Amino acid sequence: MDSMEVNKGIAAVLIAGIAFFLTGLIGMQLVPSHAPHTPAMTIPGAPDSHEAAGPAKQEALAPIAPLLAKADPAAGEATAKKLCMSCHTFAEGGKAGVGPNIYGSVGANRGNMAGYNYSNGFKAKLGTWTYEDLNAWLAKPGAFAPGTRMAFAGINKAETRADVIAYLRTLAKNPVPLP
Repeated sequence: MDSMEVNKGIAAVLIAGIAFFLTGLIGMQLVPSHAPHTPAMTIPGAPDSHEAAGPAKQEALAPIAPLLAKADPAAGEATAKKLCMSCHTFAEGGKAGVGPNIYGSVGANRGNMAGYNYSNGFKAKLGTWTYEDLNAWLAKPGAFAPGTRMAFAGINKAETRADVIAYLRTLAKNPVPLP
């Protein structure tokens, strides 16, 4: 093989590269790209492109006490069984599932189930389960106790949270008085 054949091969590769480069430039001039002024679709809860990407602001929850006065424990039981039963147990003396047994949790100390391995984020929230704390927890567990392992997104509707809290209140020998 002589050097002329090698030179022809190299020239062919260079010419092909130049042709692809020029084709790309011409294509970019014929079909310009630009960002739209408004997004094609919006995702609820996602920050706007105009907002700085920082920690989400937690909205203040309305007081739960007025809603507890007219809450329906039966509806709360149905909701709790639908949303919570896959991870929690409700019976007195029940064993933990993925999450702890929540019998007698209203008015009890947070993290009170012996032998259950609570996350560090949850352990940092010491205190007792008040009605307002339960409201905040059920609205958005990750905001109430950052670092919790509970993957539940929360219950958006305040009336539904009140129903669930009213049901949880019934899960005790001596239910805590309503506020």
